[in-house]
Amino acid sequence: MFNRYVQPLRGLIQVGFLLLSLLIGFQFARFVSALFSGGPLPFRPAAIEAFLPISGLYGAIAWLKGGAINPVHPAAVVIFATIVVIALLLRRAFCSWICPIGTISEWLWKLGFRKLKRNLAPPRWLDSCLRVIKYVLLGFFLATALSWSLAALEGFLYSGYHAVSDVKLLQLFRSPSATTLAVVGLLIALSIPLRNPFCRYLCPYGALLGLVALASPLAVQRDPKQCVSCGVCNQVCPSRLDIMHASRVNQQECLGCWRCVSHCRVHSALSMRAFGRVAVSGILFAALVVWLFWGGTQLGKASGHWQTMVSPADYRELLGR
Repeated sequence: MFNRYVQPLRGLIQVGFLLLSLLIGFQFARFVSALFSGGPLPFRPAAIEAFLPISGLYGAIAWLKGGAINPVHPAAVVIFATIVVIALLLRRAFCSWICPIGTISEWLWKLGFRKLKRNLAPPRWLDSCLRVIKYVLLGFFLATALSWSLAALEGFLYSGYHAVSDVKLLQLFRSPSATTLAVVGLLIALSIPLRNPFCRYLCPYGALLGLVALASPLAVQRDPKQCVSCGVCNQVCPSRLDIMHASRVNQQECLGCWRCVSHCRVHSALSMRAFGRVAVSGILFAALVVWLFWGGTQLGKASGHWQTMVSPADYRELLGR
């Protein structure tokens, strides 16, 4: 069955999006360097706004409250909305197929498994307590955005601080403080023995997508008549879900990574199904992940909600150059 080949295919898609992210970062770094040097300006990739999830969240809420899609960082709103739609239709596939942080984190814990012959798992009670953190962070951002009036949201979205937030983020990683280095280093170190600690415990974006995914028509389905209770699905699940005893895996921690389906020893015991009935093949799922993400960006471009209204002169003035 094709399900055996879903993981290599997912790996190729992960590498493709990671390389694309690096290319976008390189292009944006060239743009910022030219801003500071006063030389000819190269292309500014609007897709760099994918790294501004708070901008996307606040911009989307302002849009829902009756405002227009914010023209300061419109691509952030478009990409945010696209990822939410993907979560609604395909669970947290963004986290396990597209997100570069998720990809690097997965590579690290797989490296840890090869070197240590196992991945460590916190006790269930500690794991449950730690997972609350990302929901607290999500609650803070949502409560702030929802409590603000449309005027207050637009005041932030049109502010000079927000206009150069993309440049500020780049500067943070170009000249990191000791605190930034310590935090990143700690997360990398923890990602080797543990599976996806940042995604599992700290990412409010993932928390939101997980909640949205609860309404998804798609979920892994287990056929108890075919299942031999070998436990392989539980072992390979990066989210430590008890798939072996579930009939339908509709949990917010499910990443839609297909690892359980791909590694199932009885091919027909686990499958991805829509509405609990219609089987979805791995190749169709992969195609939908890529097509929905690409389609969302193209829709943003076609509707004129992609390139920022902030001009190079505005950037230089706001950055004091």
